[in-house]
Amino acid sequence: MDDATLQFYRRNAEAYAQREITSRQARLTQFLALLPNGAAILELGCGAGGDSADMIARGYDVTPTDGSPEMAEVASRRLGRPVKTLLFHEIDAVEAYDGIWANACLLHVPRDQLAGVLSRIHRAVKPGGAFYASYKAGEGDGRDSLDRYYNYPTEDWLRATYAQAGAWRDLSIETGEVRGFDDAMAKMFFVLARKTY
Repeated sequence: MDDATLQFYRRNAEAYAQREITSRQARLTQFLALLPNGAAILELGCGAGGDSADMIARGYDVTPTDGSPEMAEVASRRLGRPVKTLLFHEIDAVEAYDGIWANACLLHVPRDQLAGVLSRIHRAVKPGGAFYASYKAGEGDGRDSLDRYYNYPTEDWLRATYAQAGAWRDLSIETGEVRGFDDAMAKMFFVLARKTY
């Protein structure tokens, strides 16, 4: 992950945690519908732990992680359980999870590293398992007004990058808009895929 971006989240963990976002509930429900009851789920970039809390409340076996130790601590307090600090290139599980949830975090992976990270995710999810991620749309990487790095993909570039990373089926990309921490509206891609059996 880009160091300046990681340092932003380390410095702003408490402020970031104050945001309560409910707009992704429909996408979370859609993702969970693909999984068996009690499924093992890895959450990447869990932030303050809101999505993990929701999934745990629904009876799923969730492993929440974040790249920022400060953010992981905030989430640990909220969830009442340890949250591991995990950078994307450290994912080393093999077919361990029924689903992987990566909301608004892989959008910070440098473009030349995203296929490698997606390969690690592909390896970590069980055959037939589900994987969700979201990205800010664009025409090439850059930084926002808070100096956070974004890979800003096009849909075609995303599809090609996922194809490099492993065999996925039912890969769907929906679009929408969200208001970010910088208070700006951004066009988003919401990607949901299943690992081929």
